[in-house]
Amino acid sequence: MNAILKSKQDLAASRLDAFQVPVTAGWSSLARKDALARVQATGLPSRRDEYWKYTRPERLTDATAASAAVFQHDEAPVFDGLERLKIVFVDGVYDAAASDDLSLEGVEISRLADSGDISWASELYGKLETAGQDPVERPLAALNTAVATDGVLIRVLKTPSKPVSLIYLHDSDSSDVVMHHVIKVESGAALTLLENGPAAARFNCVLEADIADKAELHHVRAQGRDHERTAVTHMFARLGTESTFKSFTLTVNGVLTRNECIIELTGDDAFAHVAGAALGDGDFVHDDTVFVTHDAVNCESRQVFKKVLRNGATGVFQGKILVKAGAQKTDGYQKSQSLLLDGDSQFLAKPELEIYADDVACSHGSTSGAIDEEALFYLRARGIPAPIATDFLTLAFLAEAVEEIEDEALADEINSRLEGWLIRRRS
Repeated sequence: MNAILKSKQDLAASRLDAFQVPVTAGWSSLARKDALARVQATGLPSRRDEYWKYTRPERLTDATAASAAVFQHDEAPVFDGLERLKIVFVDGVYDAAASDDLSLEGVEISRLADSGDISWASELYGKLETAGQDPVERPLAALNTAVATDGVLIRVLKTPSKPVSLIYLHDSDSSDVVMHHVIKVESGAALTLLENGPAAARFNCVLEADIADKAELHHVRAQGRDHERTAVTHMFARLGTESTFKSFTLTVNGVLTRNECIIELTGDDAFAHVAGAALGDGDFVHDDTVFVTHDAVNCESRQVFKKVLRNGATGVFQGKILVKAGAQKTDGYQKSQSLLLDGDSQFLAKPELEIYADDVACSHGSTSGAIDEEALFYLRARGIPAPIATDFLTLAFLAEAVEEIEDEALADEINSRLEGWLIRRRS
């Protein structure tokens, strides 16, 4: 056996030993057994893997239990002023007392931990994750499908009156949390899904979203500002005809965060936008890895990622658009940019296009630079102090990503968090 593969398999075996694999978990047992076999066969990622060469996976794969102190601050929780249905998890376990009643018009909500036969979820759990392993292996997602013990199962029949908000809380100084969510938006319905909170010292989360014809899923996520945490997330989205998927993620600090988004446009005239803003300071690595597959006619995809880095922080973007044969009139767009606030930080980018159709409009662009000195001089000449002028220019740099959020109240909330981060770092 290849020595590299053997070491990856051994790493997977030691990591699996830390979990009680629920291979007999009723309706999800077949998917779990399949995922377990896959992660045992492929092993866990190493720096030799093409899609991990910019980011060290050891903090996510080490069998040693992660540890991070419970983070205390006086800032109000994200989205706290918005009307929403709150579903709270503490160290990866559903907290009924802290959550709202799960009844919401037009929506069926269950938990992954429920033992009953949930037929629609059994048809989806692990399916999009499995499909997303080709052509790139994603073993941490397979590990998640095998061992996840909690999460939400949301079926949207009609558009509800308010968003569903998933809140992750961390109440232990040492925890390793694995969660898995499944979302099914039926034809003609729409859902706004919010996520926020520090979750755990080490967090592995998978979200599978099946978006039917003429359905919409809007997703806004705010990842916490604690320096000590590590996280890997995967979103797998499958879009039907004339459907819409829009996702935005704000990431502030953390030791290592890797967000993967795997999108498949399978119906004509579908529309997928994924965007993110990251702000990093010091020992910070933030990796956005996106893979969009166009497999239908007249579809649009858009990727917009902005990172602000200082004091040696590292940002990574790996984005690919695959246009299959027959996916004519595809409009695919990629933009990744970083703003380096000092000479010690770095931005590593790998944009890719792979096209097998001839009637397409696809482009990508990636840049990295410092604050515009002319613009800074212009603001300072009008009496604005240098730190405040720098913040103005930073917010202007991030604006294009935030503009991908359709809901104005949610966009305002994200902008206020960005401004707060910048203000805290003036002192």
